[in-house]
Amino acid sequence: MSKTLRPAEEQFILHWGQMGTQWGINRTVAQVHALLYLSEDPLHAEDICDILNIARSNVSTSLKELVGWGIVRKTAILGDKRDHFTSVKDVWELARIIATERKKREIDPTVDLLKACTELAKEDEQMPEGTLERIRAMADFLETGTAAFERIQHLPLSLLKPLIKGGKRPS
Repeated sequence: MSKTLRPAEEQFILHWGQMGTQWGINRTVAQVHALLYLSEDPLHAEDICDILNIARSNVSTSLKELVGWGIVRKTAILGDKRDHFTSVKDVWELARIIATERKKREIDPTVDLLKACTELAKEDEQMPEGTLERIRAMADFLETGTAAFERIQHLPLSLLKPLIKGGKRPS
């Protein structure tokens, strides 16, 4: 890490990278995101390379992935032809975007597969009834969770935040 980072920033970026790997995200992608999240100003790729001491190719790949997720945006700086990047700063909005993307990439295909498996199992005369019921139960669970997610993701933050924290609704 570059000496320009403050100790708290360096620890945050390193830990975010470690957590990223736990969540199935490449460590470098997570570290680039952490840097952009903490940064007061948009950064261009060369800045990111210098600060994090990582190769330009890794930064480019990471930025493409983060832009694809919708949590990092390209921005222009007057007088500078390079692309600059900034992260969504509102942590609640960031969480919504990530949850929506994970649902789209992971849960939705699983629900589709479970529906197809249910149909295949129904057509299979030798399929044990218990197996069919477990497939149906898993599909129902994910569909119920998806429906709940769809309902709450559009709630105003003034209602969502207390709901998640387990507190009372604001008056």
